[in-house]
Amino acid sequence: MTQPADSPRPSPSPDPASAPDPASPPSFLDELRDGVTPRATLLVVGVLALQLLFIASYVGALHHPKLRDVPFGVVAPRAAAEQTVARLEGLPGEPLDPRTVTDAAAARELILDREIDGALLIDPARTTDTLLVASGGGRSLAGALAALVATLEQSEGRTLRTVDVAPADLGDANGLTSFYLVVGWCVGGYLCASALAMSAGARPTNLRRGVIRLAALAVFSVLGGLGGAVIAGPVLGALPGSVAALWGLGALVVFAVGAATLALQCVFGIAGIGVAVLLVVVAGNPSAGGALPLPLLPPFWAAIGPALPPGAGVWVARSIAYFEGNDTTVPLLVLSAWATAGAAITLVMAALKRKPEPRPSEV
Repeated sequence: MTQPADSPRPSPSPDPASAPDPASPPSFLDELRDGVTPRATLLVVGVLALQLLFIASYVGALHHPKLRDVPFGVVAPRAAAEQTVARLEGLPGEPLDPRTVTDAAAARELILDREIDGALLIDPARTTDTLLVASGGGRSLAGALAALVATLEQSEGRTLRTVDVAPADLGDANGLTSFYLVVGWCVGGYLCASALAMSAGARPTNLRRGVIRLAALAVFSVLGGLGGAVIAGPVLGALPGSVAALWGLGALVVFAVGAATLALQCVFGIAGIGVAVLLVVVAGNPSAGGALPLPLLPPFWAAIGPALPPGAGVWVARSIAYFEGNDTTVPLLVLSAWATAGAAITLVMAALKRKPEPRPSEV
């Protein structure tokens, strides 16, 4: 029987040999595309950049400690004091920033006020002079000053006696407890902010959510500040000073770092966590004056350290522990600025967050 001319022809059946086998495993290129997405590639490149910056920052800041412009007092009769100051100003590399001081009591007061880091008391009637240092501000700085001045005194045929007017506590090995305490508070701040972002999105969906995140961070900051102060003080006996003052400092440090991290996440999304690590860990820790006090750091790190939360926190912690709480106004203002700016940006970005447009079916 013949088929009508206008009837459709049956479509040819596919060749079983040319059809893809659903049971065959994907190729290596397919697996590579699925396993390493462009977004993952960017994140890995960012992590690599942070790693290299971390190495460059720490090694660059700490590999070659050298005294630079250390505020230094000279106590002596007028003619001898002026002559000594001129000699110290002419030292190669300008390790000291000397100035005359009226007497030993004034020199001690200036050291405790953290206006100078050491002072040389010259006694023209004897062959032995006295160097005042403060190891509570950093053992490495006190040791470097003692070594430099001892060499200068020896070249003059004189001997040196060193007096520590603000000694580091016996439990504060190398004077680093304040640094590790502040680093712990900083880590808690950005990890808390990161946890809040990972659990509910990097950017708060509305103003109320932003307020809730900041409130949760504030509670965490109070608890973290208290815990750190108690552990470093009464529990381990590693850092002297008022527990209440250290508690307040810890709460401020944690909140400042956490609020800054929340703000950076609002601006950059999840990549804001990396930016926070760049500021606090990569740039902030080596420049904080912990392992090496500021006068021993290269100029760049010495300049940025006081403006970042770790550096401001370490300065205040040492002042509380060893310097009667002196000279803390500026670093506390720095920490307050980070906390205020971080909270403000978080709230503004949350308030500006637009809700998604409703779908036609939902109207």
